[in-house]
Amino acid sequence: MTIFSSFERMVAFRYLRARRSEGFISVISWFSLLGIGLGVATLIIVMAVMNGFRAELFARVLGLNGHINVYSLDGYPLDNYRALMEKIQKVQGVLLVSPAVEGQALISANGIASGALVRGVEPEIFRKREIIAANVTAGDLAHFEDDGIAIGSRMAARLGLKVGDSLTLISPSSKATVFGTAPRMKAYPVAVIFDVGMFEYDNGFVFMPLAAAQSFFMTFSGVTSLEIYVDAPHNFDPIKRRLIEALMDTNTRLLDWQQSNASFFTALQVEKNVMFLILTLIILVAAFNIISSLIMLVKDKSHDIAILRTMGATRGMIMRIFFLTGASIGVLGTSVGVLLGVAFAKNIETIRQLIQKLMGTDLFSPEVYFLSRLPARLDSAEVLQVTIMALTLSFLATLYPSWRAAKMDPVEALRYE
Repeated sequence: MTIFSSFERMVAFRYLRARRSEGFISVISWFSLLGIGLGVATLIIVMAVMNGFRAELFARVLGLNGHINVYSLDGYPLDNYRALMEKIQKVQGVLLVSPAVEGQALISANGIASGALVRGVEPEIFRKREIIAANVTAGDLAHFEDDGIAIGSRMAARLGLKVGDSLTLISPSSKATVFGTAPRMKAYPVAVIFDVGMFEYDNGFVFMPLAAAQSFFMTFSGVTSLEIYVDAPHNFDPIKRRLIEALMDTNTRLLDWQQSNASFFTALQVEKNVMFLILTLIILVAAFNIISSLIMLVKDKSHDIAILRTMGATRGMIMRIFFLTGASIGVLGTSVGVLLGVAFAKNIETIRQLIQKLMGTDLFSPEVYFLSRLPARLDSAEVLQVTIMALTLSFLATLYPSWRAAKMDPVEALRYE
């Protein structure tokens, strides 16, 4: 047994096809449908882009940095890092421990100078990083040894470098000479050029073998940090507690990736929530359009309602007729919006490239948005949430006009006929 009878469906769909005299009501209904469709599509697209943006940043940040880092409490290099590595590797959930030497330096090539972050890592561990190995654009990771360094594609383009060229690094700390103090500098051959798709790393990072970094930054046999990679980077709290217990008697402190990037990822989440709220208002406005169009339709059809009532139609039938009329607009608009939003999100990078060619401008500058391509990742749960929310608002918008139609007195409606 269906909720709506065939008679109720016939009358409701008849009211959706307005006659010429009811053209204004039909226009409002079409705008309501269009508003709901565009609101749903926009919400799905924005949520997909935010999810994609967040996922891409996670993949790059967690692929190039340790999930949990170990530092010395006093700020000095970790001289006993081999013993610390043995303790850490015994902790359940730890996949890899990588010693690192990191520091700021001034880089110079072809008369161009700028600042950069220099990180020294063990060559065999660096070669195993998938995000680097899969994005080498020039050179060979086998040559990342001795004094051979790896730089990003944007840094190479900015400084006019290619594989085999030399990049001069100037340390902020100085060395004593017979003429006074002078900054330490050394030229390193470029062995690898990579492009991970994140502007910050492609433009401002220099990777070098650990021994070369220890010599350049004068940490001697020590390292500035230990990068720990765990099997559950998004749920690392149990592993972090075990690490704290294992390193309790050492002069060290732990810093996880959430603490290192707290302000950045918190801002992303806040932005996502705010965008969801703002775009929901578009759907809400469209729902109010449904209310206004249905109220006008009830007013215009008061004569028809009175005749239906005198012919035996119950108040429940009248209410269901107008509920079905308004709900049809909401269901159709939501369906169009979901199809449009999903199709747009799946092809958003292609659409961006097309618009850029037509307009002749860069719509997604990597200097501003960190990434070189526009990512989008659809979440079926979020699409379902948006769909349910749009349908709920549409259904709620039909209740008051339907109730007004059902409460109409047929005697009053026909008095002046």
